[in-house]
Amino acid sequence: LKNHFTLYQGYVTNTNKLLDTFAALLKEGKVAAPPSAEFSELKRRLGWEFNGMRLHELYFENLGGAKPLSAFPAVEKALAASFGSAADWEKEFRACGTMRGIGWVGLYKDGDRLINFWINEHDVANPAGCRPVLIMDVFEHAFMVDYGLKRADYVEAFMRNINWDAVAARL
Repeated sequence: LKNHFTLYQGYVTNTNKLLDTFAALLKEGKVAAPPSAEFSELKRRLGWEFNGMRLHELYFENLGGAKPLSAFPAVEKALAASFGSAADWEKEFRACGTMRGIGWVGLYKDGDRLINFWINEHDVANPAGCRPVLIMDVFEHAFMVDYGLKRADYVEAFMRNINWDAVAARL
């Protein structure tokens, strides 16, 4: 957790610095079309830092639950409507979590449908217009310290510690 919070603080700090830089560039009249190389690269970087910050916030919020999924019938019903059953959703979510590569796994809501997504980097493959419902960090820093290369053991621990209250509120 110490490593996680340190990384998160970096995303917050860098997001705020970038937003301040854009405000200063605008005030100084240094924003024009076509934009400068500095502006362009900083704007691209904002997607990485901002999403890194927000995805970690969602991840932290949906950890630490004490109640089982069965205590949330509306969530179970929504999962069943999209996946056939909550057990089938969990099977697919766990499979996403053990895929090779770094990134995030997210359960997102698109209209009435729930979809599991693999988010390759903070700023790549976030589903536009969808609402994040459950986020799991699967970058190495999330599991290597405690689980080494046993990503499936980390996914198991994550699944036992979901804060279903947060999930239900987002749903």
